[in-house]
Amino acid sequence: MPEIRLQKYIADQGICSRRKAEQLISEGKVEVNDEVVKEMGIKIDPEKDKVKVLDSRIFEKKDSKKVYIALNKPFDFISSASSEQGQSVLDLINVENFWKPYKPEVDFRVYPVGRLDKDSEGLILLTNDGDLTNKLTHPSFGHEKEYEATITDKLTKDVKKILESGMDIGEGEYAQGIKITKEFNKGRRFIITIILKEGKKRQIRRMFGRLGYDLLSLRRTRISNLKLGTLPTGRWRFVKKEDIV
Repeated sequence: MPEIRLQKYIADQGICSRRKAEQLISEGKVEVNDEVVKEMGIKIDPEKDKVKVLDSRIFEKKDSKKVYIALNKPFDFISSASSEQGQSVLDLINVENFWKPYKPEVDFRVYPVGRLDKDSEGLILLTNDGDLTNKLTHPSFGHEKEYEATITDKLTKDVKKILESGMDIGEGEYAQGIKITKEFNKGRRFIITIILKEGKKRQIRRMFGRLGYDLLSLRRTRISNLKLGTLPTGRWRFVKKEDIV
């Protein structure tokens, strides 16, 4: 994953605005890998570096209550707080898309936790809890993510061994092994259930592509303890923190 500026990373995690993040950095209230940093232009690798914000009083008043939302992301939506590159998952968090027939108050600001490819579907978690976001997205915590993938050809024993052992996925990146828990065929297609703890950019697609497999669809069904269940595509619901970790 490419490096990004520290203040942008903090803002992307939903902890505070980018301007507020710059203020916190200048005040020495941000640590990277357990060391305080004050350099404004520093860049970090979200997959390798551990970022901690020391000031816990940074949320705006309307965000003082922690909110946790599970969304079934449709195809072609991006997991970003911005709509500059396409329809954002935040565009779906409105009264009309709530999963039950009554209208909740939508007067909060949340951010997507991690990313799910534009051409993938399934479970997205959105929250304003920066601490939880860090725990779920940083590889050092090892939280599982479960996916259901559809491919055109059955996996061979050799391919499964490579996938589960880890492999070079190109661009100088190495992906840890994934766990394959289920396999079954549906007509001429094969459905497999995959568990991974790392989550590099487009990792599953790159792993299968390097091995010559066409990934027809990819759907995330679980993040840590939180399951997608029967939540309809494009709909969202509130969840409790204890249901997630």
